[in-house]
Parts: sequence; structure tokens; C-alpha cells
Amino acid sequence: MDCEQIITETRDRVGIIRLNRPEKLNAWTDQMGREITDQVERWNDDPEVGAILFTGTGRAFCAGADMGGFAQRAQVNTEGSGETLRRGGAPITQLLRRSKPSVAAINGYAVGIGLTLILPCDMRIASTSAQLSIRFIKMGLMPELGSTRLLAQIVGLGHATDMCLSGRMVPADEALRMGLISAVTPPEELFDTAFERASEIANNPSQAVMMIKELLARNPLDPDLDAVMERELLRDQIARRLPDHREAVTAFLEKREPRFNQS
Repeated sequence: MDCEQIITETRDRVGIIRLNRPEKLNAWTDQMGREITDQVERWNDDPEVGAILFTGTGRAFCAGADMGGFAQRAQVNTEGSGETLRRGGAPITQLLRRSKPSVAAINGYAVGIGLTLILPCDMRIASTSAQLSIRFIKMGLMPELGSTRLLAQIVGLGHATDMCLSGRMVPADEALRMGLISAVTPPEELFDTAFERASEIANNPSQAVMMIKELLARNPLDPDLDAVMERELLRDQIARRLPDHREAVTAFLEKREPRFNQS
């Protein structure tokens, strides 16, 4: 599909998505969500792409949902009328949890869905100008996309409670201290730093990377250590039979860098 609200490119096995509504601080729309979903699915099926990097154009990563239509929705959503009540999970969260590894480069505001979107990502790096807020309470709404669990997993229940109930802005240095992001860079270094991290992941053995990602999604919450170790052992035995492991051993013996993802 032709993209109007994101810009995409591939570079060194990294697929890059830039949210591209700078005049609206990259406010989220349903169309943006469809474009992101379609592109991520394409790259998940592309063996030449090993990781995905998200960032925004202009002064923000994503300043939340576009407010157009909110007033009309609030008017019709009286008790017993308006939107049909729905069940089920958030497709974008489910997609990112199963997709190739993703890195978020947070260049400015990441508010509301702009924050919940990056929680399922595998790594988050921010510029010193970043401001993060799970701001739903300020609109009288609930945190979404699985964020009441994902945020608490990442930063701990105390920090998650503070952020969700206050809706306050969290600057990059505080986000780093609580573990919400893994690194802070000057704005001019953000993209290069995040791209270097994404490229390192993308050029590791993709099949092994995806198995590790699966283990990290399942094992931390499983109280059964024996089950955790069984999953690890099974996947390690699979990895030992893959071409990339043989290439790693051969490269070590030949004293050279391995060339992964060649088959």
C-alpha cells in the first residue's frame, strides 16, 4: 500500500519507519496504524530485514491520538448508545510482540498511544529532549495496548502506578533511571545510536534472535523454573542444528567475523 502518514526505508538489514505527521506532532490515526501494521508484516516476511526501527519526524515521536472526532464520540457515547463494546487484545501490541526485534528512537514527545506503542518494542532509546507520559487519565480514559502490564513489567509497579495515576510528563533522564529507556543521547546523535543498536541485532542470526525473543516474552512471568529451562533447552538444541551456528564455529576457527543469515 502507498503510505501517506509514515516514511519507510531499509538500510543494512534494518527496516526504518518514521511517523510522518510533523505538523500534528505525529498524532496517531487509524490510517497511521494500518500503514505501520502493513509495513511491519511485510518486513516480517522479508528475510533481508532483521530488525525494525521506529522514530518520528519533527519535534515529536508521537504526541498521542489525533483528537479529531473525540468531541462527537463523547457526545454519542451516552450510556446504552454510541460505540459497540468490544473485547479482545490490541492487534498492534500482538504484532510487535511477535514481530522481528524493534527499537524505538524517541525524539521528543511520546504521549498516550505514543508511549504505549513503544512498550512492546524490544528496546527504547531517547534523546535528551524526550518527554514521556501515559496521559490517559488526563482525558478520563484507560491506559491501553496492554500497558498496565507492560509498563509495570518494565519499570516496576510503583513507577507504573505513579505514571498512570498522575499522567505526568517524565523527562528522559528520569525515564532512564526507572528503566523505561535503555539510553539517552543528544538529539543529533539519537538516530545513529538507535540505528547502530538495531543493525547489531539485525545482523545477528535471525532464527536464534526470534527464539530468544519468544523466550523473553514467555519465561519471565512463568513461575515454573523447570518449564523455563525446558523451553530454553529445546530451542538451544534447535539452534545447534542451524547453519548460523555452524558458521559461527567455522568463523571462530578461521579467526574471522561470521557471516550470518546467508542461507
